[in-house]
Amino acid sequence: MSIQGLAAFTGEGKGIVHLLVDDAAAARCREALEGAGMGIADERPVLVVDIEDRPGTLGELVRQLADANVNIDLAYTTFGGVRIVIATDDLENARSVLEWPLEQSAPARRETDATSIWDQPA
Repeated sequence: MSIQGLAAFTGEGKGIVHLLVDDAAAARCREALEGAGMGIADERPVLVVDIEDRPGTLGELVRQLADANVNIDLAYTTFGGVRIVIATDDLENARSVLEWPLEQSAPARRETDATSIWDQPA
């Protein structure tokens, strides 16, 4: 199992870790975390978007989502490359506005099959 991305936060005496793993590894990851005594708060599909490494690219991407009334619940970058993880309650609309499956007009973007496991200590 390989962790593709991670974001960690603390507040109000709690820690929250967002882990990004391949869909095929999600069950094993859940098992490992629970076996270590960690609680799982949520598990959900996310978009993993390759973006161009230039000023303004992130702004352009989130503007497209905002114009389509897609709220971003969480966003963070992954390990290696210039990729952003986006969680939203409107994944279908987000995919639509960002033109997935990939079209020729947007060669710098692609989506991967990944799940974000949101871990919160019990």
